[in-house]
Amino acid sequence: MKNIRHVTKGVDPKRHAEWRLAELYGCLCQFAYEVYDTISHPALGQTPREASAAGLAQSGIRPHRMIAYDEEFRLWTLPTTARGQARVVPGKGVKINHVFYWAAALRDPEVERTPVPVRYDPYDAGVAYAFVRNRWVPCVSEHYSALRGKSERELMLATAELRRRTHHHAGQFSVTAKKLVDFLASAEGEHVLRVQRTKDREAKGILTTIQAGRGESRCDTAVEGEIPTGDGVAAPLAEEATTKTLSVDELIMYEEY
Repeated sequence: MKNIRHVTKGVDPKRHAEWRLAELYGCLCQFAYEVYDTISHPALGQTPREASAAGLAQSGIRPHRMIAYDEEFRLWTLPTTARGQARVVPGKGVKINHVFYWAAALRDPEVERTPVPVRYDPYDAGVAYAFVRNRWVPCVSEHYSALRGKSERELMLATAELRRRTHHHAGQFSVTAKKLVDFLASAEGEHVLRVQRTKDREAKGILTTIQAGRGESRCDTAVEGEIPTGDGVAAPLAEEATTKTLSVDELIMYEEY
């Protein structure tokens, strides 16, 4: 509610919050699928569940219209940067949110120094994706071990905190991956980001519940096969066989907030 409206303490929602995200999600699912879906709707003259079943019986099931919650869907819905692309730096890879990400496919001479579409996992800063040779290639961070499992929100808060602490060097200070990693691993970082990390754990739990029925594993296990060395050059990737071919012209680009 920042800069939107002022509220008194008596109606401030932060003072009345009682449910955790997992509890709220469970209750919302129960209400949507077990309560609302089984109560007669005045506009339908029947329950929403009965109306849905009648519609399927009349027009038939259309499986070709269904969107599967699989790895391809996940890649299509991952966020990208404001420009949607990043230039491939030889020997370093693509830079996303101050961090370089590398994959063996970026070593291609025809790909180096060219802009490629990129996407990143908002709940795992250790992994990003680059669209190379008509397919999405998982890339690992130059600081994979330190950034693995860290959320985009954590990096944003850490960046804001670093800028705040060095505001008197505004003309010279620049955020680097090394500074972010050091701050995230410090006791100060733990104090500043403790609440956000708790929220991230709850959100990841909900995502795990949603993805439980997908029947298809994520690319994270394949990405673990390549851990970058200190000089930013990574070993060969083993994940390329798990990627799916997508059309870059059909990708939906999301703005970075």
